[in-house]
Amino acid sequence: MAELNENMNTPVEHAYGGSEIQVLEGLEAVRKRPGMYIGSTSESGLHHLVYEIVDNAIDEALAGYCDTVEVTINDGDTITVSDNGRGIPVDIQPQTGLPALEVVFTVLHAGGKFGGGGYKVSGGLHGVGASVVNALSEWLIVQVHKEGKIYEMRFARGEITQKMKVVGDTNRTGTTVTFKPDPEMFDTTVYSYDTIHTRMQQQAFLNAGLKITTEDKRPGHEDRDEMCYEGGIREYVTWLNQNKTVIHEDVIYMRGMKDDASAEIALQYNENYNDTIVSFANDVHTPEGGMHEEGFKRALTTVLNAYGKKTGIIKGDDKVSGDDCREGLTCVISVKLTDAQFEGQTKAKLGNAAIRTLVSSVVSEGLEIYLEENPRVARAILDKAMMANRAREAARKAKESIRRKTALGGAAMPDKLRDCNENNPELTELYIVEGDSAGGSATQGRDSRFQAILPLWGKMLNVEKARVDKVYGNDKLQPVITALGAGIGEEFDLNKLRYHKVIIMADADVDGSHIRTLLLTFFFRFMRPLIEEGYVYAAVPPLYKLTRGKTVRVAFDDIERERIAAEMRGDNPNAKVDISRFKGLGEMDAHELWETTMDPEKRTLKRIELDDAVRADATFNVLMGEKVEPRKEFIERNAKYAVNLDY
Repeated sequence: MAELNENMNTPVEHAYGGSEIQVLEGLEAVRKRPGMYIGSTSESGLHHLVYEIVDNAIDEALAGYCDTVEVTINDGDTITVSDNGRGIPVDIQPQTGLPALEVVFTVLHAGGKFGGGGYKVSGGLHGVGASVVNALSEWLIVQVHKEGKIYEMRFARGEITQKMKVVGDTNRTGTTVTFKPDPEMFDTTVYSYDTIHTRMQQQAFLNAGLKITTEDKRPGHEDRDEMCYEGGIREYVTWLNQNKTVIHEDVIYMRGMKDDASAEIALQYNENYNDTIVSFANDVHTPEGGMHEEGFKRALTTVLNAYGKKTGIIKGDDKVSGDDCREGLTCVISVKLTDAQFEGQTKAKLGNAAIRTLVSSVVSEGLEIYLEENPRVARAILDKAMMANRAREAARKAKESIRRKTALGGAAMPDKLRDCNENNPELTELYIVEGDSAGGSATQGRDSRFQAILPLWGKMLNVEKARVDKVYGNDKLQPVITALGAGIGEEFDLNKLRYHKVIIMADADVDGSHIRTLLLTFFFRFMRPLIEEGYVYAAVPPLYKLTRGKTVRVAFDDIERERIAAEMRGDNPNAKVDISRFKGLGEMDAHELWETTMDPEKRTLKRIELDDAVRADATFNVLMGEKVEPRKEFIERNAKYAVNLDY
């Protein structure tokens, strides 16, 4: 058994052989139901294949045997993951009589993570990584450098095409896996370097001193990044706050252990009004939180209230709530434990109750000491929490005022809302439309049975620069809040949502893009479940109108415009096709708007999805936050992607 010492990194040497590999069941049905094992067969599932192989290398790092991991996108969108760990065992696995390497790649639920002693701490929940990747790959090659030899096996769609054999000598140890995702299994097999790099950077932050290299060798790509963060999650917090104005320079760091579990927490406050808490268990991101986040939040609130009362910053019976304490907070929580219990197949939430006690204890003791030793920082944090408290009280009063203005607190709909007849939210759509003119055309052109129209006028509040008290009662946002009927912030309730399609319909110009961004910022900050559950869409109106005689067609981009124009000319290349650009939704007739943008049989809608909340948070902060310089850099870096801006 590989045992960890006090800092959870240095191993006590122990042989890692075939007897460590435990077999639970055979490999079946992965190709029939891939979504069960990797979440989906979309782009996210495609990238999940990479993460499964990398997680095995990270487990070697957690055990203290690996300090370098390399991830490469090769020409043809194949992937190579290489590490300098011990190498997958190649001796005979007792239960099967087969080489352990073969078992790991051909048997579901086979690995060193089921009590065999191979790993004390592991990010693997089901131990299905290598075999599932193998099953979903057109082909896969694994090479193990071990005991002076290079062992190799080859597979095709999970079937062995080359038994394990020695193909050379070596003076190093480690495992290299190269695979090609099976196009029969996935919607796309084109990898995103940015997506892989983001995930690998996260892993480098979480494993202080581990060097992770990402490289893209496809033609036309010249991306290569080498990441190693000796400061670990402290550097992660600094990176997350890079475009924010912090209220104290140092990152507060706490760490503790109990038995085989460890917890480390790093945090820093900034001047923003939103909190960013990123949590992990055994290096697996837990976007839905869990016991470790609960323990942190409880301790943070308790410690800040106790310190505030002790120093007189909080007077009498006053107190600050958990939300007050977390305003402007950036925090990374990383726990490592031997038997991580995740809720759900996607490992989104940690369920171990004992870790809540550990994290709470670490934060209670560590933060209390820090505040006592750093009274200026403590005062700055408490002052921010008290300001947040006053803003929330103002928001409560504003909300109560709005309720009093409606009949007995009922939901009086906005004057400009043109509601639909259907009451079942699963069947209804709300079009949020830019401008009264477009709103009029949309109202005339809609199907009133299930389509509601809410026109907006003027620029709305940028909530990235405003507290919650400024949102309530805002004349641009209040109609949206009221029409949706689900509340905002901590009170947001999806069960009360009046429409399950919320469609932003704005002009295809700079002003329209700004309105979409403002609305999306509002939804992300105050109605995030709306995006997480896939209820938010962007309408795609046509850009061009093409006319030849009595024939009228529309095009949504320049390429389609040229194709349609050629079709309309037919055998007469000299025929005149009048092409005009729609200046805005307001100039479209009701029937044009219906036929091109609102008819469910013909329209194009883009669903707004939230793949990575941390990246989304950073993007909204850059685009809509107080600092100008990061926004300028973003525009300069991405200007090449903004083409045909002729409006």
